[in-house]
Amino acid sequence: MILKRLLVSVLVLNSISLTAQIEESKLDKLIQETLSTYEVPGISVGIYKDGKEVYAKGYGVRSLTTGKDMNSETLVGVASNSKGFTCFALAMMVDAGKLNWDDPVRKYIPEFQLHDPWVTEHFTVRDLVTHRSGMGLGAGDLMFFPEGNDFTVKDVINNVKYLEPETSFRSKFAYNNNMFIIAGEVLKRVSGLSWEDFIETKIMKPVGMLNSKASYNRVTDKSNIIDAHTRAEGKVIQIPHDWSETANAAGGIVSNVHDMMTWAKFLMNDAVTENGERLLDAQLFHELWQLQTPLTVRSGDWYNSNFRGYGLGWFVTDVKGGHKQVYHTGGLLGTVTQFTMIPDLDLAIVVLTNQMNGSAFNTITNTIKDTYLGYEDRGWLKMLGERNADYLKYNDSIKAAVYSKTEKMKGNTTLPKSENIVGTYTDDWFGDIMISYDGNNYNIKSKRSPVLFGELLPYNTTTYVAKWNNRSYDADVFVQFTFNEKGEAVSASMKYIAPITDFSFDFHDLELVKTN
Repeated sequence: MILKRLLVSVLVLNSISLTAQIEESKLDKLIQETLSTYEVPGISVGIYKDGKEVYAKGYGVRSLTTGKDMNSETLVGVASNSKGFTCFALAMMVDAGKLNWDDPVRKYIPEFQLHDPWVTEHFTVRDLVTHRSGMGLGAGDLMFFPEGNDFTVKDVINNVKYLEPETSFRSKFAYNNNMFIIAGEVLKRVSGLSWEDFIETKIMKPVGMLNSKASYNRVTDKSNIIDAHTRAEGKVIQIPHDWSETANAAGGIVSNVHDMMTWAKFLMNDAVTENGERLLDAQLFHELWQLQTPLTVRSGDWYNSNFRGYGLGWFVTDVKGGHKQVYHTGGLLGTVTQFTMIPDLDLAIVVLTNQMNGSAFNTITNTIKDTYLGYEDRGWLKMLGERNADYLKYNDSIKAAVYSKTEKMKGNTTLPKSENIVGTYTDDWFGDIMISYDGNNYNIKSKRSPVLFGELLPYNTTTYVAKWNNRSYDADVFVQFTFNEKGEAVSASMKYIAPITDFSFDFHDLELVKTN
């Protein structure tokens, strides 16, 4: 009897630890402190638990310019959290018998080519959305990032053949947005609808996401939408919205915490809407959350995870005691977001921000998640806040050292003559980059992405630094020239200066040959 009572007591305590909710006042305080610690102007947070919203609030301001409050209705670009919608849409086409995950991409896009002919023929729809192409991290992202270039979906499809693989096909995870852009084109050709129309009419509308749009340009009422912000030259500033419509299938959706919790409720209800309509066969839906591309679980993992990897549009892992977690993050210039579900706890956490600092959403999500998993307070704000401060300091020190050296190199008589550097340098997929000299300074500019322009500063006798005029990019790069026997530059390569550079600035993938 005593043993039975003890077992009952343990079960009750475990039940309490797995259903307890963080005190609202403590969460309010945490989010306010997160704003100041990471210099984020505005954050909105939503918690869905046991069939209902239990928390939905906004904090701070949605714009430093207007000073208007961030609230739970404020629209935010959810970025790569759009990828789950793309894969759900493709699964609906599988359900309708119009495609199979393992069909070759060329069945639907005959002009599709990759660098390796064999891989081209064997590359499937599933491969498009599981980050296992063999190309490097963010390969080709400069075709849509930053906004302001003239690349189209057709260009992306045509140009991926020039991107050389870093690993063998299907052997390694490497995040790739362009494959999702092509997946969006597969959806268009199979369904007869644009990706945007399909997402809004076939998913958002029946699910009940009434305030969401499939792209920024489709938001007609922008009275309650964030402005983007980022840290530039040590100070957080407001910057223009930045997302190319070319890449909507990879990250175009605009939503708020209420609608994202509606999405979570639908997903955790086995893809059945509140009206009882099943949008996707149960087995096909189940497959979306199955591991496709494995990732290593880090030693000392904070949640004692046994596995981690990517499914079809979702990261999947297990947390404390084997609870399956399905999640994704998203990032644009000036905003980052996080969407987390633990289905067997009927729990979802949504964090939307208007400043590009992932430590902010991790602080909030992990603190909330720990409460429901029964962890004691692990001090995420203090730990991640200190790491963030150290990381920013480290990056700033790297940049300071580089620019100190460029100052010392000005006027150095060993530098190449201007006529040996100026000209047009061409990459097969990115096009022309022009280097000019006005008698005093060098300038560098991309032809197809004209927002990328700036100074070219000497670093040593073979290397210069491209300092972009738009300081919010935080993506300055070394430009390494190769010279012939006459001292004339014949080619160039690029490499980012500081690790804080967003991986979508894939300058390192350019193979620039001087053409005139």
